[in-house]
Amino acid sequence: MMYEQKKSDGSIVPSNPLNNADDDRLELTSSHPAESATEKAEGREPVSRNLQQRDTFRTQHRAGVQQALARIRHAAMRDKQMRFTTLLHHVYNPAMLREAYFGLKRNAAPGIDGQTWRDYGLELESNLHDLSARLKRGAYRARPARRAYIDKPDGRKRPLGVMVLEDKIVQRATTSVLNAIYETDFLGFSYGFRPGRSQHNALDALYTGLLTRKVNWVLDADIRGFFDAIDREWLMKFVDHRIADQRIDRLIRKWLNAGVLEDGQRMQSDSGTVQGGSISPLLANIYLHYVFDLWVRQWRARHAGGDVIVVRYADDFVVGFQHRNESERFLADLRERFATFALELHPEKTRLIEFGPFAANNRKRRGQGRPETFDFLGFTHICETKRSNGRFTVLRKTMRKRMSAKLKEIKLELRRRMHKPVPEQGRWLASVVAGHCRYYGVPMNWRALRAFRFQIVGLWHRTLCRRSQLGRIRWNRMYRLVSRYLPRVKVHHPYPLVRMGVITADRSRMR
Repeated sequence: MMYEQKKSDGSIVPSNPLNNADDDRLELTSSHPAESATEKAEGREPVSRNLQQRDTFRTQHRAGVQQALARIRHAAMRDKQMRFTTLLHHVYNPAMLREAYFGLKRNAAPGIDGQTWRDYGLELESNLHDLSARLKRGAYRARPARRAYIDKPDGRKRPLGVMVLEDKIVQRATTSVLNAIYETDFLGFSYGFRPGRSQHNALDALYTGLLTRKVNWVLDADIRGFFDAIDREWLMKFVDHRIADQRIDRLIRKWLNAGVLEDGQRMQSDSGTVQGGSISPLLANIYLHYVFDLWVRQWRARHAGGDVIVVRYADDFVVGFQHRNESERFLADLRERFATFALELHPEKTRLIEFGPFAANNRKRRGQGRPETFDFLGFTHICETKRSNGRFTVLRKTMRKRMSAKLKEIKLELRRRMHKPVPEQGRWLASVVAGHCRYYGVPMNWRALRAFRFQIVGLWHRTLCRRSQLGRIRWNRMYRLVSRYLPRVKVHHPYPLVRMGVITADRSRMR
């Protein structure tokens, strides 16, 4: 692997990125992300070929792919200023493309070419070798994404781009290669769309910071239209800090300039990335790594006199402060910083609130009522006191908007499944309740979980009663159905302080 040293006087980041020295005031769960889920072969549905021979072939090459990624990762870790000059041969490696193909969702919607995962797999090896050859000689062309919309909890629509299958494969392979580099650079408080990190890791870090640090003020922030506002020229300059392979640069630009197809018309933009592709979350993290993460670490080292905690998940982030004047200065400096890079804080979703162990007494003394709450990753965070000892704690409750939106979605789906067999309805509702509890089943949230299950029972009963005009479903029968199919709610997650202690055993919790 060839590389060149980056010149110190050639930096194009306005603020000095600083080195990677440890900082004991940044939230961190684990410095060693787990291996990617694509390494697991169990459960993959084979195509119509010699199954034993092909799976053995894949197993032999998987080790080579992981060894190549490990070499890249170790090189990036040894020298934080290294610029990688030859990376594309890892992307067009047929073994890497094969790994990317089997890492895609089997039942995902097709792009504008209508090709599905199963269709492509009928001639998998020939298709992958043809794709590899086109990437190698520069004949690969990115196709426009098909525009689709999904509902948001606030009633608006989130635009997504459905890529063609080959674009998904190449993007996923490229992401795997680039992740090996950037996972050594990203800071500990960044959790969104990273291997081995989840939303609950971010929630645990936030909870731990609020309880173990001197936090009295919380900035709950959201970036307005972040994926559409990314400045592509700045983005490519940030990528050039680590990637000197011009072929990778051209590949990324092809995806950025491919545009979307909506109502038969191709639409292109000079800014932003299309949500829905495998490469978009990584590019977003790279952008915010230079625009926000490194700047926050520098700001805290220069200006913070008290404790400051930071937790970021994609474009949603929470910053906690000990002193109010520092929080207000940070917010003003952050607005100015974002304006330099074409970003803007959402005026309605960005708030600076008093939150912490002294918030209730301070607000009561001023006659302002209970402390305000803030939402983060589907949970409303509330200042509370423990019944046992009266000490401060943070109550995490399912967001009301999220629960209402989910119940409306279930109501419409039940209406569509109204005349399906009762056991089929029951099994589907069981998966819905179980999935809801697996995410929202955190300590002290059991009342919201019970309320959700209670509402599900009511919706199911109403649906069954409307199946026929002969009569209603008696509740004694309904209770038997509920007992048979719907699982009881339970807490699936331990207290964050317990889990954080396990994840960071023998290592500092803060960085």
